[in-house]
Amino acid sequence: MKIVNYLTVVAITLMLVVAGGTAEAEDRIKVGAFFDLSGPASFIGTPTKLVATMVVDKINQAGGVNGRPIELIIGDTEGDPAKAVNIAKKFIYKEKVAAIIGPTRTGTGMAVKKIIHEGKVPAFMTVGGDPVIMGGPKLGPFKWIFKSPQRSSVAVKRLYTYLKDKGLTKIALLTASDGFGKDGERWLTKLAPQFDLQVVTQESFGPRDTDMTAQLTKVKNAAPQAIVVWTIGPAGAIVSKNKAQLGIDLPLFQCHGLPDPKYIELAGSACEGDRMPATKLMVAEELPDTDPQKAVIKEFVRLYKARGYDDQFPINTHSGYAWDAIMMVANAMEKAGTVPEELRSTIERTKGYVGISGIYNLTPEDHNGLGVDSMVVVQVKNGKFVMAE
Repeated sequence: MKIVNYLTVVAITLMLVVAGGTAEAEDRIKVGAFFDLSGPASFIGTPTKLVATMVVDKINQAGGVNGRPIELIIGDTEGDPAKAVNIAKKFIYKEKVAAIIGPTRTGTGMAVKKIIHEGKVPAFMTVGGDPVIMGGPKLGPFKWIFKSPQRSSVAVKRLYTYLKDKGLTKIALLTASDGFGKDGERWLTKLAPQFDLQVVTQESFGPRDTDMTAQLTKVKNAAPQAIVVWTIGPAGAIVSKNKAQLGIDLPLFQCHGLPDPKYIELAGSACEGDRMPATKLMVAEELPDTDPQKAVIKEFVRLYKARGYDDQFPINTHSGYAWDAIMMVANAMEKAGTVPEELRSTIERTKGYVGISGIYNLTPEDHNGLGVDSMVVVQVKNGKFVMAE
């Protein structure tokens, strides 16, 4: 009799443990996160994943979302649109995630845009280009898509404001032939007349090209007052080095995707004086104490360095994108739960969120919510980024 009772107790205990484990698993909020963890943009995607993990740990340590922990499901797109599509489908239909963070680049973002819209899962992308949150027959609906980096159009406006203030009116454009570069070219040409700027020549290059002297020679012959480059990755540094090698004495302006210590490392002394729009994260110590972002940025920097991430992936303008995306999704979950349409519409009503990359005010028409005032113009001075003069 005692043996039977003992076995009964053991069976009940096992049932309770299994049931408890199942309940705990069901209580987690699954969030998919896919980035370029390998491939040409892994230098952006890998630290973005680390930041995503960091912010989820912070949220969970504080009690999760209404007592429910977030479980991050990680995927590597490898920069391949087809792989990004497969991962997005897995997130939506197999993992049943409540939201998606990422991907890294505009091309992969556009590849999964339709999939996410059909799956009706809110996605907060960390891509630079605007098309992911633009609609129309060619680009498709963006109802379920948001993005945390500034729109390319906002970065162009910030840069053009600076050029106009400096009296630079004749510019040459040098843009990459990928999705991000073409998006930049679109806004650079469209907005130039609004700032009384004349585009005297336009040249393009492949994002993996290793020499742009031919394009720069044509730029020099067009006699601009400044050169504006739109690309991410090593190509930007190559342009800067080629310009110095050709002895072209013109100010060089890069896009908002290049404020990164890696740019200075690759370009060396050639990039001294180069300027570009950036998030305030790049010049946090120069911000006035009255800036509401300063305290938020300093806490982010403290946590990032405490984990040792800065040793391998020094803080750059991309560093805060996943933090802001996940925080806004978590804030919306606190209010709306995880029912897809309620969560989506609550994200869309985000107002006054003070983030790493700016103060966000989203609307149904603007799924980014950052204005020109969220950016500063920085320059390379003595091998470091400082506020531009």
